[in-house]
Amino acid sequence: MGALAGLVLGGVLVEANLAGASWRPVFLVNVPLGILLVALVPRLVPADEPRGTRRLDFAGLVVAVPAVVLVVLPLVLGHETGRPAWTFGCVAAGIVLAGVFVLVERGVAARGGDPLLDLAVLRAPGTASGIGTLICMQVAYGGLMFTLALHLQQGLGDGALRAGLTFAPLAGVFGVAGFFWRRLPARVHHLLPPAGMVISALAYLGIAAGLQDGTQGGPLMWTALVVCGAGMGLTLSPLLSQALVHVPPARAADASGLLTTTMQLGQVVGVAVFGAVYLSQATPLPSLPPLREHVSAHAMSTAAEWMAALSLAGVIGGIALARTVRRATRLDAAG
Repeated sequence: MGALAGLVLGGVLVEANLAGASWRPVFLVNVPLGILLVALVPRLVPADEPRGTRRLDFAGLVVAVPAVVLVVLPLVLGHETGRPAWTFGCVAAGIVLAGVFVLVERGVAARGGDPLLDLAVLRAPGTASGIGTLICMQVAYGGLMFTLALHLQQGLGDGALRAGLTFAPLAGVFGVAGFFWRRLPARVHHLLPPAGMVISALAYLGIAAGLQDGTQGGPLMWTALVVCGAGMGLTLSPLLSQALVHVPPARAADASGLLTTTMQLGQVVGVAVFGAVYLSQATPLPSLPPLREHVSAHAMSTAAEWMAALSLAGVIGGIALARTVRRATRLDAAG
């Protein structure tokens, strides 16, 4: 519901051009929503009972924040700036800091402290493979949202509202599939993440095929968007629960935080990587509409093909996770 409302409201706000602010109200609308949540959550959400105290890991925080910024910032700005030497230097420095972060967190845990990221959760069977599949899904998803929006608005000349509504079928089916997947027979639940990734890969190939000839995609692209929503819905919700199947309850917060962070970073990387793929194929877009549409469609088709390949790579982790969940189910049944 939030995704659907955001797509439509975002388009309305951009086209309304409130006070000449163009796209800026899309971000400003979060201010009143945030204030509303701050006021309502303490009144409506029951508080957890205290379970001890945890100390903030300042050392891990000081290392983690610049590590993320040094990797993400050049990925986002690299194409626009022509990928100067500083972008590669930043990525290299970010990777080094990521290694330092791992060492710092291990040291905090060894001293009996509360690490920002408890790396021990990665040793739980299924967690690492689940995170691998989640990365593939989120990178492809972030890339689709960004590149298709560019194609619709820059390539086809659609307005912000129409472009937002184009994603509505995907978001709607994604929500339905993600909400009702548990109504499927329990014996197939462990197969849903790899099956969903296969469905998503087929959907990306459908998008690529629909745009291959330089048209607006037609029924094939719309069908592919619906199928993509189903594939992602059948992947994400089961994946988030199944990746925690062997995580001890005491570490559930650490594991769920790791999954959430993976989702957010995956989308950002997807925007940067697939945005670069699209822009490298489509820049500069021709001024004549028929030719501009053809070039943009070809660039979007190329990006979608790589999204399909990435989704197929995610099937590997999904299969490993399915095996882990299947073994856990059999042990529960035997016990």
